[in-house]
Amino acid sequence: MPDRFKDFFNKLTGSGKYLFLLDGTGALLSAFFLGVVLRQFQALFGMPEDPLAVLALLACGFVCYSWTCYFLVKDKWPIFLRVIMIANALYALLSLGLVYRHFEQLTALGVTYFVLELIVLVVVVWVEYVAIHRNKYTQ
Repeated sequence: MPDRFKDFFNKLTGSGKYLFLLDGTGALLSAFFLGVVLRQFQALFGMPEDPLAVLALLACGFVCYSWTCYFLVKDKWPIFLRVIMIANALYALLSLGLVYRHFEQLTALGVTYFVLELIVLVVVVWVEYVAIHRNKYTQ
């Protein structure tokens, strides 16, 4: 691992504060894309509007939780980070299930969007997991 990346990764996983900000911002982007872009251009992506609305609403809830933790949580942050890590993992499973259920309707662009979102979610969950386990005995 290059030193710059290693330094960034260590800083990111050393404090939950940055992870809550990153998680909330990512959730905001997901909510925007799912709730606005994919719904507006539903024919280009293929996912029905109701599942998109559910995923967007859940993402909005993640924004509220993560940003609240960013501003308010000072101590015992691994406990709060574990909540959003589990929520992200469940969200990824729900997304995967919806892709499976509506696969016949999805276009190549729709499949690409959800695959990329799932890759990002897996990376986020992994980074959160590492941060929790690196800091579970320091809190």
